[in-house]
Amino acid sequence: MVKGKRPVGRPRKSWPVKEPQPPRVRVEEVEDDQQVGHLTVQPGRARNELEERVNDLGDSWETESLFEDVIEDIAEDKFFDDVDACTPEQAVRYRQQLRAIGPQEFCKATVDSGAITAKKLLTAFGIRPPAFLEGLPDDAYFGLLTLALSRELTKRAKLLKYNTIDDAVALLKRSRNIVVLTGAGISTSLGIPDFRSKETGLYSQLEKLGLGISDPQEVFNIDIFRDDPTIFYSVAKDILPDTKGLFSPTHAFIAKLQNMDKLLTNYSQNIDNIEANAGIKPEKLVQCHGSFATATCQKCGHKVSGDAIFADIKAGNIPRCTKCIDALRGNGTMKRKRSYNKSTGKKLRRRKSKDDDDSDDDQYDIPAAGVMKPDVTFFGEPLPDEFTQRLVKHDRDLVDLVIVIGTSLKVAPVSEVVPYLPPHIPQIYISRTPVGHINFDIDLLGDCDVVVAELCRRAGWDLNHSMVPPDQEVDIRLEKGYKSRHIFTVVKPDSPEKTPQA
Repeated sequence: MVKGKRPVGRPRKSWPVKEPQPPRVRVEEVEDDQQVGHLTVQPGRARNELEERVNDLGDSWETESLFEDVIEDIAEDKFFDDVDACTPEQAVRYRQQLRAIGPQEFCKATVDSGAITAKKLLTAFGIRPPAFLEGLPDDAYFGLLTLALSRELTKRAKLLKYNTIDDAVALLKRSRNIVVLTGAGISTSLGIPDFRSKETGLYSQLEKLGLGISDPQEVFNIDIFRDDPTIFYSVAKDILPDTKGLFSPTHAFIAKLQNMDKLLTNYSQNIDNIEANAGIKPEKLVQCHGSFATATCQKCGHKVSGDAIFADIKAGNIPRCTKCIDALRGNGTMKRKRSYNKSTGKKLRRRKSKDDDDSDDDQYDIPAAGVMKPDVTFFGEPLPDEFTQRLVKHDRDLVDLVIVIGTSLKVAPVSEVVPYLPPHIPQIYISRTPVGHINFDIDLLGDCDVVVAELCRRAGWDLNHSMVPPDQEVDIRLEKGYKSRHIFTVVKPDSPEKTPQA
């Protein structure tokens, strides 16, 4: 079951744990580089030798842990041309061979036989040999290779019959229960930054502000917010979406699926609430990470429309709960003479904030009204109950197509939605860059707005959005080494002027 909190950080393991040995699973032969299966790596002689050698190298669990920490950083979902690497054709064959004969026999036929070095074999699975191992014997790469094989074999199996743009269009036209999972990439055309892009991403921008925190993600850490909400509210005015009813072509595409009775659920990781601007109905939308649409008092639980606190946020103030304020006034407790410390005989003083006036409030204790917090899911907070309930009890049994748009799927537990859905259901990925940790049937790479507009054109659907030029022409080409990865590039007009639509 997909359930839990937004993780605060990735815990490191403190000792190696042996996993139970699963039964061997029959695996069908693959036909391209992306085809993988649910086969779990079998603990066999070859793999055990690899593990033993790397354990001898590091003489502790820390070497393997190090590899686990870096493998995602050095994984590149492409073929390499700047190192001694496998060609795309060789990589396809090695991936096919791994699935066909299993990891034990695969290790015997490749590294153990001397047919290829472990260092070079890593590149067949999208792993760039790390610089810190350069110059070491080949067995130094065995631990990393073990993890690479495990990573490859635990992916969902690609469905062989779906590869082309026409296949994607046919799936759109025939499907009636589409799950769409969206991320920040569908809003960037409106000027809203995503979170993780270098230089332009929100976290990159926050890092430059000198907020006194070690990690920019701590701005959205619930424990830090409760301890000192000023950190969040010092930057909230820059995060607050100001879309004035605008929405992108991709939002319009999702709304079109809804209006054609094709949308089962839109799981959105975005907090900008732009889906409402596009007319996506609340009953079709799960805002996995909440949004600025509403806000809740952290003391009494009073909930208000997000608009009610926007003025305070834009002014850089900490919004306070009006219900708490009214209750304090009604009880006659708005001001109370400041207490004394009996041991020192001195008045206890509270720390002043910029919201304090210069009156004689120093002589009083003022019971504080609760702090209002936008109903954005911070790290360390549970996701909305609706997320798990709808996914597990409703969508999993009904879904007939999965479309992921504008997200790298790196934040759990939302990143587990796609693997949780039935593996025989077709999956389409739309974004600027591919992902390597999930295996989709068709990858459509490029500007999300451009991709969905072209899909609609080919399906004979009128997207009718001002940001899509009526004479737009798109060049589509296959990425080298792939049969189902397509790159979309606008060729006409050369530099379309996008005007967001209200």
